Amino acid sequence: MNNHSENFEEHVHRDDFGAKMGMWLFLFTELLLFGGLFLLYMAYRLQYSHEFHIAARELNIGIGTFNTIILLTSSMTMALSITAMRLERKTLSLFLLASTILLAFGFLVNKFFEWSAKFGHGLYPGSDVLLDKPRGEYLFYGMYYAMTGLHAIHVIVGMIILTFMFVFISRNSITSTNYIKLENSGLYWHLVDLIWIFLFPLFYLMR
Repeated sequence: MNNHSENFEEHVHRDDFGAKMGMWLFLFTELLLFGGLFLLYMAYRLQYSHEFHIAARELNIGIGTFNTIILLTSSMTMALSITAMRLERKTLSLFLLASTILLAFGFLVNKFFEWSAKFGHGLYPGSDVLLDKPRGEYLFYGMYYAMTGLHAIHVIVGMIILTFMFVFISRNSITSTNYIKLENSGLYWHLVDLIWIFLFPLFYLMR
């Protein structure tokens, strides 16, 4: 009986280790993707330093700061949700997970209004207003929409994943002894937050 229990625990441990390794490999590919974009941004910034500074002044630093606070808070609620699950506090874990999803939604709402304002002023790739500006400013906005847009897609994917985690917890598919899916989801969400921590100063604080 003890041997069977030990074999089962060893099997679960191997599965958890494999799941974690798989997630870390996936996160590594994501870092390579954004790392390439960061390098491209830096190359353009060195070449068009003055134009990048001028273009950055058009961004709303207040919205950027607020969104940074939102994501940092969501990272905290995500970590606390995992901790609550470990402590067998299912209801609290669900509440904190729902808070993370709502904060992510708030981030996207702010981003929508920010983008809408820029589109209203004709500051988007292909617009006549932007085509009349120096090449450096055009490239700045091209990188801005590409990188923040890709990040927004990752936020949406994260919301979908966390919603599934909410359902799994509700149905007891995730428990205090089997929470690797929730933990991996947390790793993904922390990566999303980390990427924004780099995007924020590159675009909003470069004045």
